[in-house]
Amino acid sequence: MPTVIPFIPQQITVHLGPPNSDAPNVTVPFIDYVKNVASSEIYPTWDESALRANILAIVSFALNRVYTEFYRSRGYDFDITNSTAYDQYFVNGRSYFDSVSRIADELFNDYLRRPNFVEPLAAKFCNGTTVTCEGLSQWGSQNLAQQGYNSTQILRSYYGNVEIVPNAPIRGNVPSYPGRPLRRGTTGPSVVTIQTELNRISQSYPAIPKIPAVDGIFGARTEAAVRKFQEVFNLDVDGVVGRATWYALVRLYTAVTSLSELRSQGQRFYANSWAVTDPIESGDRGIKVEHLQYMLSTLAAYIPEIPPITIDGIFGPATRSAVLAAQRRFGLPQTGVVDARTWDEIYDQFSGIETVSWRDPEDFPYTSAILGQTPPRNRHTRTTTMTQFPGTDLRAGNQDAVRQEVVR
Repeated sequence: MPTVIPFIPQQITVHLGPPNSDAPNVTVPFIDYVKNVASSEIYPTWDESALRANILAIVSFALNRVYTEFYRSRGYDFDITNSTAYDQYFVNGRSYFDSVSRIADELFNDYLRRPNFVEPLAAKFCNGTTVTCEGLSQWGSQNLAQQGYNSTQILRSYYGNVEIVPNAPIRGNVPSYPGRPLRRGTTGPSVVTIQTELNRISQSYPAIPKIPAVDGIFGARTEAAVRKFQEVFNLDVDGVVGRATWYALVRLYTAVTSLSELRSQGQRFYANSWAVTDPIESGDRGIKVEHLQYMLSTLAAYIPEIPPITIDGIFGPATRSAVLAAQRRFGLPQTGVVDARTWDEIYDQFSGIETVSWRDPEDFPYTSAILGQTPPRNRHTRTTTMTQFPGTDLRAGNQDAVRQEVVR
């Protein structure tokens, strides 16, 4: 399956000072931010391979801040600062160098990541003369360029095994919070997100109980884990995931996985493919059956003719009965086998409910860049935040891979 591609934000909000200062914020187009920082950080007369390497690092670092909601999950109203003690140098209102501007126009929606990782690389850098750091040396990059290194070779000299993701999609910077508190009885991808986060956080904070089945259903065990998380981190203990608890989860998940650091453990989630190739029928098992059951269980909540089913990944009699009911309701041949036509009809009906009902701003206020549009079949990849749906259900005993080896 294709890997998840984070979005490039159309705009980015910059705090003109250290995080806790009273400095003002400015919101600028992301491409202008890249040109500004590059013009402030590097010399326009450097070799082009050095310029390209530095601009890719600038883009990737800024995108990591947006993707992990690094500042917004801490309650700030900005995405990044202009303090070089924390982030990158941005000079409000400055002009751009022509050589820098030309390359930034080409590269502003490309970024760096580790192979098989989702999050943009937190590509830290320093000038390499008065300040050194773990990351790219700006003057060192120019020295390598003069030795004939291309931009990819320069980047790998400092960051190790990285790859360049080209032409990432662009959209508005939409917050990850779903717009409505999650509580007992809530279902859907947002519940999968908090269950995944809680289980990973509980590895570092064992007092938080594990959720045996990451099934997208906010049940008693999810509520118990939420309550304990709230207790441990001094939040209101109500078992409800409102805005404060949601962003505390984002912040802690980012921290325990080091997603905002060069030595990140890495988010290895993959896209959930909503296309079907081979027919699905009685006796089949696996993730495709789970996808089918999830869609049918959603339809059953809205269409009385379709019986509710358990999401267990097993195509048994109950699932076949639900398929037959769906085929009958949608005017399809009643075979009990899910061929491409049946799958597409079930998916289209499911996505219509998700788009029209779940995204209704009155009943289900949910911020989305695709409000009112039918989502593509890999719609769960379409988020700029770190809370990606993993594409497969997580079960008791699963844990994120911990990378011990140094690959940078």
